[in-house]
Amino acid sequence: MKLSVAIPESSLSDESLKIDKTRKISVLARACAIFKIDTIYVYQEGENKTDGALMLMILKYLETPQFLRRRLFPKMNDLKFAGVLQPLKIPSHITPANPKKIIRGDIREGIVVSIKGKKFVDAGINQLIPFFGKTPVGKRVTIQFKEGYPKLSVKEINRNEIPFYWGYSVKERANLFSLLSEWKGNIIITSRKGKTATREQLSKYTKSDLDTLVVFGSPEKGVHEILSGKMKNVQNAKTLNFFPNQATQTVRLEEALLGTLAIINAENNS
Repeated sequence: MKLSVAIPESSLSDESLKIDKTRKISVLARACAIFKIDTIYVYQEGENKTDGALMLMILKYLETPQFLRRRLFPKMNDLKFAGVLQPLKIPSHITPANPKKIIRGDIREGIVVSIKGKKFVDAGINQLIPFFGKTPVGKRVTIQFKEGYPKLSVKEINRNEIPFYWGYSVKERANLFSLLSEWKGNIIITSRKGKTATREQLSKYTKSDLDTLVVFGSPEKGVHEILSGKMKNVQNAKTLNFFPNQATQTVRLEEALLGTLAIINAENNS
């Protein structure tokens, strides 16, 4: 089962300082990486568009391997507090810098560069590798080594060719209803108004071949309020409560994300 999540840009509205917003995004990114989220959809909701831009930027920054960040992210105000971010340490980040340790079949992220009119890829091994793929100069690329050290020849590959978790992608949507209308798989809407999530209910998703999207609301509004009267037009959606009998008045997004994904993960591996 391929799992994605949808979170509103207004998720940060309960934090007033940019450093605290940055920390919260870091927690969200870590939760998504832990539970192998394929795509994080950030949908517009509320009036503060600045928070949406900040969330998109930091989520993408965190997913990018450290050696590529300076090349792909210029100095900007949104990354002012990047020092408080917790590293993801996903497989695409944990790669040796010593070219002698590269073997055939290794997969890495890199950036395409041009030297005297010829294309090379910088994969963080202190050695440029000739590149013959379609990705343009200055762009990030996923490569696989056809030959290890010392020849080091590579080919460009798509992420869906990688047999293990490599990282999440980040996409923006104008509103939640348009995202749900376009979604081709299963949809789980998280809400205290839903039925308690049981193993029997979750097994319908974990045993399905269809992709599943887990939808979260904002600190001010639940998913039903955000969708308003359009809720009845959403297909293949089930509303579930992952925190029955909660003692707190609300469950913060970072708590809801970790708790919900942990429950789904436990059922998926049972």
